[in-house]
Amino acid sequence: MASTKVDLKKELDSYRARAGEFRVVEVPPLTYLMVDGRGDPNTSQEYADALAALYPVAYALKFASKREGRDYVVPPLEALWWAEDMTAFTSARDKAQWSWTILLLTPDWITEEQVVAAVEAAGTKAPAAALWRVRHASLEEGTCAQTLHVGPYDDEAGVLARMHDDFIPAHGLEMTGRHHEIYLSDPRRVAPERLRTILRQPVRPAQQH
Repeated sequence: MASTKVDLKKELDSYRARAGEFRVVEVPPLTYLMVDGRGDPNTSQEYADALAALYPVAYALKFASKREGRDYVVPPLEALWWAEDMTAFTSARDKAQWSWTILLLTPDWITEEQVVAAVEAAGTKAPAAALWRVRHASLEEGTCAQTLHVGPYDDEAGVLARMHDDFIPAHGLEMTGRHHEIYLSDPRRVAPERLRTILRQPVRPAQQH
């Protein structure tokens, strides 16, 4: 009997979002493959190299786990974004100023030893320039505000402004941590106006000044 293939994005409430609806969610500690970098994701060689390293490791890890009897769906690409001036994400959209960590979620049964073996396996097939930058780490975001954006990535600014300036303060919260995006659509296969992206912002109770 074939084992059931686990799909983490269907099991976790934090991967559910609706367009036009902002909500506060509790995100459990989750473990990811990660690569860090800086610069415009559309033009940066560093970003392209990071993607070229991350996916081979993710699939080597998945197939190794499947051979051991625990199969799962490789989850969608995610990224943390930040800048010294947060208007780089909203009004200015100055992508050259963006720092980022790209992420692929891993199941909780994946071990550090499996990750090391997956990096080695990926390197034997097509060594990627950024393979050595892949790390496996936990992310603890806790309380977050999030929504679903449908449309081109460059049209996110208005949605983010509503979340940052209206929804979060109205709920007695303030931003903390890093802006988080979850890419539910593959931009190579989906038209820009139909792209579905979860926009997430860690928050905490607003401090009284």
